Amino acid sequence: MYPKLLTISIPEFLQGFLPASFTLHSYGLMIALGVIVTFYVILNLVKDMGINSDQLSELFIWAIVSAFVGGKLFFFLEDIQRYLDDPSLIANAMSGGFVFYGSLIFTVPTIIFWLRKKKVSVRPFMDVLAIGGPILHSFGRVGCFLAGCCHGKVCDSWIGVTFSHPDTLADFKDVPLYPTQLFDIGVNLFILLVVVLIRKRKQFEGQLFLIYLMLYAVGRSIVEIYRGDDARGFLFDGLLSHSQAIAIVVLVICGLFWRKWRMN
Repeated sequence: MYPKLLTISIPEFLQGFLPASFTLHSYGLMIALGVIVTFYVILNLVKDMGINSDQLSELFIWAIVSAFVGGKLFFFLEDIQRYLDDPSLIANAMSGGFVFYGSLIFTVPTIIFWLRKKKVSVRPFMDVLAIGGPILHSFGRVGCFLAGCCHGKVCDSWIGVTFSHPDTLADFKDVPLYPTQLFDIGVNLFILLVVVLIRKRKQFEGQLFLIYLMLYAVGRSIVEIYRGDDARGFLFDGLLSHSQAIAIVVLVICGLFWRKWRMN
């Protein structure tokens, strides 16, 4: 696809302060667009919670930082030896490649901490995230598709997509692969549709967020069957990928919270 959209040369008189050129990466652009769209969607949904645009901006900054750190940390940890053996790979991987569950594990506690500090009800806000989360995640997966990361196995079907750009993050170039990035977008859009449809009929605060996590855990586990980037890591002699194992834990935890919150 198109991991790099354009490169702009920096005027020579500025090169003492700036690099010689600036490259616009498709992954970074899609994340930026996703953040903007998600911000305004959430802002419209939290007006009754007493959260204004300045406060939400502050929360987004904390959430973005924690998501970046968690997502990248888990991405590198999945195949840490590869990056220890060749540190030059790190710079190329910065243009794409995040682990959703890494971002989730770091971001959710950060958001909860901020909400409690600001005395905002946690569970109603988390239900709002069940709408904003799939939107932002979908934009991110478009970025993955353009960058070539999170790709699928070799595919003989008509749906196969070929990554040929020299800077693509795909492990296999010029070979049709399952477009697992698009599969994941489909999972997120399905979740978004479900959450929006049942929003007015939820039985308890926090239910939408739990539905979001559980549906994604199931959907992601299915998508993992078609993933072809072996660097994401496996457990039990290849029986489960790291994400599938985390998905099982997420389902169990969500089930426990479902029972607890439904009774409150």
